[in-house]
Amino acid sequence: MGPGRPHIIVFANEKGGTGKSTTAVHTAVALASMGRKVAALDLDTRQRTLGRYLDNRAATQRRLLIPIPLVEHETFDPAKSGEIGDVIERVGEGVDVLVIDTPGRDDPYSREAMIRADTLVTPINDSFVDLDLIGEVDPDTYKVRRPSFYAEVVWQSRTRRAKTTGATVDWVLLRNRLQHVNARNMHRVAEALGDLSRRVGFRVIPGLGERVIYRELFPKGLTLIDLPHIGEASFAHITARQELREMIAGLDLPGDADEAPEPQRMAG
Repeated sequence: MGPGRPHIIVFANEKGGTGKSTTAVHTAVALASMGRKVAALDLDTRQRTLGRYLDNRAATQRRLLIPIPLVEHETFDPAKSGEIGDVIERVGEGVDVLVIDTPGRDDPYSREAMIRADTLVTPINDSFVDLDLIGEVDPDTYKVRRPSFYAEVVWQSRTRRAKTTGATVDWVLLRNRLQHVNARNMHRVAEALGDLSRRVGFRVIPGLGERVIYRELFPKGLTLIDLPHIGEASFAHITARQELREMIAGLDLPGDADEAPEPQRMAG
């Protein structure tokens, strides 16, 4: 991260339903609560989940006058906002971290954001349906045959960034936990991810569990960081907050000693 430039975290996955926007919001609010100056940019002009979540949060703060950290945010509109690169530069001006949420589809603006990412986060669920986005798996042996289309997209983005700026991209696969997935399936997914990580060059960190509380928090824009303002906290709330803390630590953002890994050669 250079002088005066924010660390850019891009949440990207061409498949919907992986908890991408929820994770992006919780990451932005968690970092703000840690004292970092954070801004957010929503590239999903249709659903606007991140933007609406943070709008709800600001409305709750005004209505209840509670001391919760707010995150300045903007939703990108290709018809009005201008060039995506200029928007990213403007929204990220003067902040420590810029969190960008992308739509669950292939999108030219998402690709431009990915090229500018310092940390690229791809949430996936513990299923072979989600894994298929990253790598093709043999139906009999469950061994990885080859990287899939999205892995190639990320590889091209990382290569282009390295050539144009000399910077590296830390690609993080956020492995969310589904309650209905059995242990054998989880083990097979873990083995396949381990194989793919060595081929493609990402690292895997634990994500968030599948919990109703995330959907319940949306109308007020609250997060698990805001437990004192949620009301009576259950054991599930406390467990989920610990998952969030572990996830934030796993992102290994600037301020830690380790550097982001160099992109590895993609193996077919």
